[in-house]
Amino acid sequence: MRLRALDGLRLVAALMVACYHYGGRGGDITKAWGGSAQGQFPTAHHWFAYGCLGVQVFFVISGFVICMSGWGRPLISFFASRVSRLMPAYWFAVILVTAVFALPMVAYKTVSLSDALLNMTLFQMPVGADRVLGVCWTLWAEIRFYALFALFVVLPGATRRRVVLFCAVWTMAAVMTDAANASFLDVVLMPEYAPFFIGGVGLYLVHRDRRDALGWGIAGVSLLLGQHYAVADLWRPSNPDAFSNRSALVIVLIVAFGFVAVAAIGLGLLNWMNWKWLTVAGALTYPFYLVHEHLGWVEVDFLHRHLGIPSAATMGLTIVSMLVLAWIIHRLVERPFTPKLRNVLLTKL
Repeated sequence: MRLRALDGLRLVAALMVACYHYGGRGGDITKAWGGSAQGQFPTAHHWFAYGCLGVQVFFVISGFVICMSGWGRPLISFFASRVSRLMPAYWFAVILVTAVFALPMVAYKTVSLSDALLNMTLFQMPVGADRVLGVCWTLWAEIRFYALFALFVVLPGATRRRVVLFCAVWTMAAVMTDAANASFLDVVLMPEYAPFFIGGVGLYLVHRDRRDALGWGIAGVSLLLGQHYAVADLWRPSNPDAFSNRSALVIVLIVAFGFVAVAAIGLGLLNWMNWKWLTVAGALTYPFYLVHEHLGWVEVDFLHRHLGIPSAATMGLTIVSMLVLAWIIHRLVERPFTPKLRNVLLTKL
């Protein structure tokens, strides 16, 4: 049975991130608005600033979904499914944003040809190249999670015992890495993001058996660790693009919302949300997430500064148009090329 409520939660997380990028931070969006987002949304910007926590919600969902999709699947099939799921829309988004930013009437600089080509590999983050898509840092975190899960769970064969051991060892190793300040292991084990992936995996164990005490324990410990890292990173951010000190309580509540929502979906409490349009919403989430930030700058600049459309209407129109673009990418890129790429990988490998 498809968990359509999980598709809806994906879209909620993506819209949270979009609100943050358009109205909850500084940086390049300031150029698009012709002034700070704080000035455009004097009251709402305080709430938009919490939208970045949509990423943590995404990571919990990812832990749940990757454990579900990797269970009982051979390594080659797992690899092919992940590559074919991520890359067609990602490649198209990199090409599209690079091409748009190269237009003479666009005020944003494109990256160099060399860096644009490197971005096609998804390895621009570790080698320090300029990024075409600002959100690709989250994909770099996802890839590291996939690699760890593939190596220690999918390759030897997923069992409950092996998944529990994977969660326990990763949690301990990540905490010790943070304490030891070991830079290499910090890159591999991602202490600040690991609890969210691990928590999602624990919640999948609960989905399989709601009486699984170890699954509940994994999710609970991960929630406690995850809220700590979220508060430490976001409460009073040092990022110069930030303009709003967030409430520690609200951060904890949003992180808890992510865990509780995935738990409720896993337990079947939201099975009544079996609306077909949620499947479409889930399909739009990934391409929307890829293109909304940078192309949103261009649209906000055009609608607000050149056409004089009010801030709230500009933001709404930009989100809607990015969703329409995401639907086009899904229909013309993902639907035809995802199965073709998966079949090629399965055949050749």
